[in-house]
Parts: sequence; C-alpha cells; structure tokens
Amino acid sequence: MTTPYSKSLVQKIVKHYLKYDRDNPFIFISAMMAFLGIAAGVMVMMIAIGITNGIQKEFKERLFVMNYPLTVVSYSEGIGDEVIKKIENNFPSLKLSPYYTTQVISKNDHGIQGSMVYGVDFSKEAEINSVFRKVKRDANSSSKYRIVIGDALSVDMGIKTGEKLLLYFSEQQAVGFGTMPLQKRFIVDGIFDSGLQTYDKGIIYTTHQAFHGLLKRDKERFDGIHIYSDKPMKMIKKISAILPEDAGIEGWWQQNGNLFTAMELEKKVYFLVLLFIILIASLNIISSLLMTVMSRRSEIALLRTLGATHKEIKSIFYRLGVIIGLAGISMGVLLGLIGIWALKTFDIINLPEDVYGSSKLPVDLPLSDFGFIVLGAVVIIILSVLYPAKKAASTDPLNVLRNE
Repeated sequence: MTTPYSKSLVQKIVKHYLKYDRDNPFIFISAMMAFLGIAAGVMVMMIAIGITNGIQKEFKERLFVMNYPLTVVSYSEGIGDEVIKKIENNFPSLKLSPYYTTQVISKNDHGIQGSMVYGVDFSKEAEINSVFRKVKRDANSSSKYRIVIGDALSVDMGIKTGEKLLLYFSEQQAVGFGTMPLQKRFIVDGIFDSGLQTYDKGIIYTTHQAFHGLLKRDKERFDGIHIYSDKPMKMIKKISAILPEDAGIEGWWQQNGNLFTAMELEKKVYFLVLLFIILIASLNIISSLLMTVMSRRSEIALLRTLGATHKEIKSIFYRLGVIIGLAGISMGVLLGLIGIWALKTFDIINLPEDVYGSSKLPVDLPLSDFGFIVLGAVVIIILSVLYPAKKAASTDPLNVLRNE
C-alpha cells in the first residue's frame, strides 16, 4: 500500500530547518550567504542592464533626430523634383526636407574647424528635426547667406548669433591664372544644441538659396531627401520600390548599425557575466543544503523509519533551497528597484554630456529584460537544489541508524 504524501509534514520540517540551529550555526550562515549573494546578483543585474539600456536609448534618441528616420540618397546627379512629388503623392503622411550638402572649413581669429553644411528649407527642416525646431534665432536674419551652427562650434569659434563666420568650401573658384577655395561670410542666424558634441561641431545648416547663388546648384535637383516617418522600418521598402535606379534609401539604424550592434553585444556580455554572480551564489545553496543533509542524517533516517517517503524527503530539501533562492531573488528585485529609483531621482553620478548626450545617468529597464533577469535567476535556483534534494532522498536509514 502506497503511503500518502503529507504536505503538512513537509511544511513543518521545512520551517524547522529554516530556523537558526545553535548546534550547527555554519549551516544557517551558509544559507544567509546564499540569500545575500543571490539578492546582490539580481540587484546588480537590474541596475547594470538598466544603465546599459538607458545609455543605448539615449544614444538612439539623439542619433534618431540628427540622422533622420529615413534618407533618400542619389547615386548619380541628384534627386529631381519629380521624385519628391512622387513620394509626396504616394505617401502623403510623410514629411520631406530636400537638402544639398558639401564640406566646409570655418575660420576666424579663434581657430579653424571642419564641418558639413546642409542646404535646407528652414520651415521644412523644423517640421522633421526637433533639435532644429528649438533653435534660438536671435538674429532673425532674412539673408540667404545665413547659417545655423551647433553650440559646441559656437563656443570653439567664440561666435554668437548676429555675428559673421567665414566659410571655405571644398569647391574651387578661378582667381587670375589659378584657383582657390570658394569662400563666403555667413551671418549666424541661430545656434542648436543636440547634446552630442560631434554633431554640434560637425553640422551647419544654411538655405537652399545659398547653394543656388554661391555653388550654382540646380534648383530642381537635390543631393538627397530627409524623411520623417513614425514607422520607418515599415516604410523603407515601400519607398524604395518607387525610387529610380540611380537613388537609394537608408534608415537611421543602418547608418549606425555597427554602433548599436556593439552596444547589443555589450549588453549580452553584461547579462552573462552578471548571471555568473547568481550562479556562484547558488553554489552556497548547494553547500548549505548538503551540510544540512549531512548534519540531519539521523533525523532523515528517523523520518524514513516512521513512514516518510522518498518524495517527501526530497520535497523538504527542494522546498528549503527554493525558499532561500526565491527570497534572495525577491530581495534583489526590491533592492534593484530602489537603486534604479535612486539613480533616476537623485544626481548621484555625473556624466560628460558631450560624450553620453546627458549629464544625468540614464536608466531604463524594460519589462522584457526584467523578466529575463528573474527567469534566469529562477532557473539557476531550481537546477541548484535538485542534487541536494536527491541526495537527501537517497539516504539509507538502515546504514545511518546502524552507525548511530
């Protein structure tokens, strides 16, 4: 006849083993070390992955603005008006900003700086570029030879709105029997701040008319088109299908693919390395349970002779390990949430804004990553307690009692 499984017996024994044992204090200490190790591991994983995600998200937001969701580029002599009209007719919800581009060197008494100049329609550019839209135009110049520069370039060149900046273009002009770089003084109409020093130094905006008058660019053909779309990954194939053979389209994620691939790899490496902290802490659970099994051999043998089944003995030590592990995970989650809240609320760590795009440490822990952290910890705990539980259940009461 099969002995029925007794939940009450298992629960009572588990509660008894969780209490501090004066005769075997090292077992309790080992269990506490396992508890604290798992809690620390989960907390560190949450904060580390949250910081990694936060920095990645911050970079994406910055690069999304300055690189535009989609960009149509020309492989030959430019993008004609007919292509622009075709895109507008087929996708009326999109916002387009045709542009010209060339390289320049800005020069004044404070120094020299190389940059890329974009010739844009200021009103259309403001519709798709939130950084450009926030530009403070104190000069309010109506000249076609006006520019909008980055805050970092403004500081380096020691120039303010309303002042003039000399630009040397990559195009050449004839002078006597030779040539020299084309140059022109532009009035600084506004200053933008993207939060990334590389863009603030390297990008200058001017008007279409400046390219028409100075560089003699065709009024009906452009170097490319910046496009804003709420769903760029879905729209890229649709737009590509209607473009001529001498034009292509790129998404912001393609232009910065290597950067985000490296960041994703870094995040995965962090996850695996930090998971080892929990794995090491789980070894304390194994050693604690094995120590409990060895010190409680006579009690296990007595329970077996009184009718306790293999399943009940195994369940006792299985639950004991799972309780320690889950308690550690719960404490780690609580400490992790407190840590993330503290980093978001208080200015604990200051970052160089020109490098990270923000002086405040960005922290963002998506629900999916939080789930993976908890799931990984739970799996490790469950696997860790299997062997000690099996070892306890395999105790032979006859051998133990004979030796006792």
